[in-house]
Amino acid sequence: MTVAGVLACTALTGCGGGGSAPGALAPPPKASAPPPSVPAPDSASAPATAHASDSASASASPKKPPTIAPGPAGRTPVFERRATDGGAAGRSAEKVVALTFDADMTADQGPRAASGERFDNPDLIALLRRSKVPATVFMTGRWAEEYPAQAKAIGADPLFEVANHSYSHHAFSSPCYGLPVVEKAAMTADVRRAFTAFRKAGVRNVVPYFRFPGGCYDDAALRALAPANVTAVQWDVVSGDAFATDADAVARQVLDGVRPGSLVVMHCTRSAAPATEAAVRRIVPELRARGYRFVKVSELMGNGGGR
Repeated sequence: MTVAGVLACTALTGCGGGGSAPGALAPPPKASAPPPSVPAPDSASAPATAHASDSASASASPKKPPTIAPGPAGRTPVFERRATDGGAAGRSAEKVVALTFDADMTADQGPRAASGERFDNPDLIALLRRSKVPATVFMTGRWAEEYPAQAKAIGADPLFEVANHSYSHHAFSSPCYGLPVVEKAAMTADVRRAFTAFRKAGVRNVVPYFRFPGGCYDDAALRALAPANVTAVQWDVVSGDAFATDADAVARQVLDGVRPGSLVVMHCTRSAAPATEAAVRRIVPELRARGYRFVKVSELMGNGGGR
């Protein structure tokens, strides 16, 4: 890979493309109402007709989306997947899965966007709409600034919900795939700056969830981010779509990894995840054929807790 390719890859692997999240800690299982300091999402006005099996998920997210109770000493809680083991009564685990898409753009990539590099993927969003697949988009504030019309349209569609992926897409712990590091004292401000960018772009249906760039965090980051009043959202299935060119390989990795309650991390950027749309074309019908229902993170978190 060229030096440019290495630098570009470094930027994207900060959104879950690099493998299991470093430093992941076991979060508390209890779901609760969101803290009052985090704005509840507005109801979306754009109509959407859901696939029959996904109808509940395609409706607008509730005004008070579920969150996870803070950890010891108020640490930011972390959600990875729904705990759906069927319980003591031996009931079958519900076949639900959440597809999440990181809309990545780092704070220093403006010149690249100005020169024509595309960090958006409108064809992917259009595919999700046509397929009526509910999804959660983890958006950086810088992405919302670069593509305000797209950010607003995604947030206005009840099929989707918008979550926070930081403003800068810099790391919240180190090492983290070579990403620049946010100082502990600036972490809450970085997250709040992303929420501000969403408001300025007119984004609705914003949920109080946050994904660490690269999935990288440690105990110090969980403590430092506590004032932001967000629930951190990780994943249990890595799609491997970052810089992938083989859509079938990406689809196989997702299909092999999904189990009831799974949370899949993918990307919404043509520049660095060019095979994602084609992979989703295979993933969606195959999982539906297996009996899975697609849900947003808010539903995954709200109906059954998590881990």
